[in-house]
Amino acid sequence: MTLLLALMLQVGPAPTSEPIPALPPEMEQQRADRARRAAAAEDVVAPSRLAQCLARTRRDPGGAVEEAEAWLESARGAQRGDAGQCLGVAQAQLGQGAASAETFLAARDATPEGDLRLRALRGALAGGALLGEGDPAGALALLDVAREDARAAGEGTIAGQIALDRAIALVALDRADEAAQALAAARAALPDNAQAWLLSATLSRRTGDLAEAQARIERAAELAPRDPAVGLEAGVIAAMAGRDEAARRSWLSVIEMAPDSPAAARAQAYIDRLEPA
Repeated sequence: MTLLLALMLQVGPAPTSEPIPALPPEMEQQRADRARRAAAAEDVVAPSRLAQCLARTRRDPGGAVEEAEAWLESARGAQRGDAGQCLGVAQAQLGQGAASAETFLAARDATPEGDLRLRALRGALAGGALLGEGDPAGALALLDVAREDARAAGEGTIAGQIALDRAIALVALDRADEAAQALAAARAALPDNAQAWLLSATLSRRTGDLAEAQARIERAAELAPRDPAVGLEAGVIAAMAGRDEAARRSWLSVIEMAPDSPAAARAQAYIDRLEPA
């Protein structure tokens, strides 16, 4: 699934002879992760029909679209929210971001007002889909509403995921201080979420706090030692601190972990920018 969210701050001056190329958007995984979360969120507690439909989105998203559309035509009341959630997840899996945003929003609106958990989840999915479509302002408005629903429902995990998406939107809107606050909320709610620590490290690095960036990327590496994105960022932080050999080791580890991946190609490009060993 495509997710190219160009939501990055400028990379500062590199300590090498040429500037290090910008990292790929850290949020490239976010829409895919979001869709997986949505597909998994109801597997245990949802009505069986929704659980089955969501499971189908993972193995056959096109078929799931047809199933969910047929379900939506006949659904009444709260079931329209369930059918809409499945349809939105399937559309997201197919890269239909704008359509999925509208579908998730309609699913939220069809959810009973007292079911704040599902309203929060579906509102957050709508906001995340708008992020993927390059509308951070629209996404932030939906995410703020979803955050209040999650808080009222006592749903800390959903609130933490919403905080991550809010941080993406705030960075895109050039509101770095607020993005840092959102990431702090995400880390508090999701202390073992490697993505929260990776994004926090990246933001700290881009705002010039390399010591804080180093501490946060180390925590991300503890949680996800084989995540190429963590290795890429660890190398950039090291290079910007003048530790070229540590940077080279980080990038070489990315190539070793995922030799044929885009991350490996980018790691090699970074290595080529360093002065010879």
